[in-house]
Amino acid sequence: MKCVAGGETAEYVYTARRNNSLSSSGRQLVFGFILCVSLGISTGVYVLFDAWPVLPYSAIEMTALYFAFRYMERHAADYERITIRGGTVAIESHEGPHVTRLELNRYWAKVVCDAHGSGLALRSHGREVPLGRHLCEERRLDLAHELKRELRA
Repeated sequence: MKCVAGGETAEYVYTARRNNSLSSSGRQLVFGFILCVSLGISTGVYVLFDAWPVLPYSAIEMTALYFAFRYMERHAADYERITIRGGTVAIESHEGPHVTRLELNRYWAKVVCDAHGSGLALRSHGREVPLGRHLCEERRLDLAHELKRELRA
């Protein structure tokens, strides 16, 4: 596959991203709705049955949910990109605020994949770089076959 990236041509580029079914504003709306419903129910239980311990537990639950949504928001743009250009294989990984880039020799790189597709990595000179953490097992196996074919080409 030919692709233009940054003004240069690459022989092969593969980008894997997280599956984000909600936009940022969608996540905020869902969290706001859950927050209103939960606090509304706990306030109603407190008023009707004088069960005050419900309120702190509801607040703890909403705090935990807030941190879960915050984690999802911070990692919504995560990706892995594999670029094969000439004699190099570049692996770029974006995880939250951290971006790592590693280049391997194309002719020494070897695709390592278990039979079930749960683990995929590129190995070269004693270093092993895990790949495909944003992919399902089926797509990870497809990527392993594509990489083996592209590395031999």
